[in-house]
Formats: sequence, C-alpha cells, structure tokens
Amino acid sequence: MARVLIPALLQPLAGGNAEVAAEGASVGEVIRALEVTFPGLAVRLVQDGRLRPGISVAVDGVISHRGLRETVNPASEVIFVAALSGG
Repeated sequence: MARVLIPALLQPLAGGNAEVAAEGASVGEVIRALEVTFPGLAVRLVQDGRLRPGISVAVDGVISHRGLRETVNPASEVIFVAALSGG
C-alpha cells in the first residue's frame, strides 16, 4: 500500500492521522480508497473530476502534472499539498 501524507488542515477528516496507507494504482484510486475509510476526505481533494484548485499532489517527491491520473506504486509516497496564498 502507498504511504499517504495528509496535510494538517485535512487531518481531522483522516481521524487525526498525519500519515495513512491506501491502495491504488493512481492518485484517483488512492483518493477513492481514502474516502472509504475517511468519508468526506475526497470532496476536500477533488472537484469536478480533478484535483481541487489550490491542491497539488507529489508522488515519490515529484509534483505531478497528471493529477488524478498519476501512477502510484505500492511502495510510493503520496503527498497532498495545499497551495499557500498571501502576500
């Protein structure tokens, strides 16, 4: 199972966990697996079939431009990153 790091703002939806394990061959599948265990998490990550604006994902340390279609291996580390704003 992939190791998934949960951003601090979403940890309450993930049972307070900063890190969880989830199965899936793509980021989208990982999110669907997370939703089964932590209902309500997917809606905070996905909108209209894409990652929500302001959310990026890194797989194995590389920011993905493929979003939900990015490939995930069982040994992968998946990190959801909320964009920072301000000035």
